[in-house]
Amino acid sequence: MPEKSETPETPETSETSEKEQPRRRQARGERRIAQLLEAAAAVFTTTGYTAASTNAIAREAGVSPGTLYQFFPNKEAIAIELADRLMHELREMYGEALAPVDPTTPLEEAVGAAVDRFIAFNCEHPVFFTLMHGPDVPGRMAEEHDALHATLLSRIEGLLSSFLPAADPTDLARTAHMCLGLYKAGLELVLAHEGAERDAYVQELKNALIRYLDPLVGEGLGHPDAPRTTA
Repeated sequence: MPEKSETPETPETSETSEKEQPRRRQARGERRIAQLLEAAAAVFTTTGYTAASTNAIAREAGVSPGTLYQFFPNKEAIAIELADRLMHELREMYGEALAPVDPTTPLEEAVGAAVDRFIAFNCEHPVFFTLMHGPDVPGRMAEEHDALHATLLSRIEGLLSSFLPAADPTDLARTAHMCLGLYKAGLELVLAHEGAERDAYVQELKNALIRYLDPLVGEGLGHPDAPRTTA
């Protein structure tokens, strides 16, 4: 019985194969990076940034330290890459969460929707709080955080202006600072608890923000013709 001959590889097939190999290598590299970042998030959240080590991250990822060093030169580079990705995701999220609303929107609804979005992000990525609010944030991350903080304040002012159109800009900025400060203080308590107790702290955070803002907005919130007070 004659042997079955193999189909000869055409130049086009060979060229396609050569192009696919770098793509496959790149895909494997991206998966490895994602694996290392996920492991780093777990280690940073558990031990904090200072106590974490590249050996611990490699162990959490199930790879050798040598494999880790193929992608990141040190712990700081891992933290910066992780923080950059999370800040990009956060910026996309708060663009929607803090968008100006119809002034007839009830205060409870506006505050609740914004808080829920931010709490969901931080509960899904607890490492973000660890990296951004720890005492040992690397320099570049601190600069990025300051820029993020300024943008957040601007977005909060925009949301508040929906309810306080006549507010003095200085007063509006102060109110935005207070809202962000209250949120950060409440977030730390939220992240320290789980389950029903976490839900209770989320509600307490919403209540604190609503009770702070309600006298500034006025009792007639939700009615466009109602009188308003400035912040």
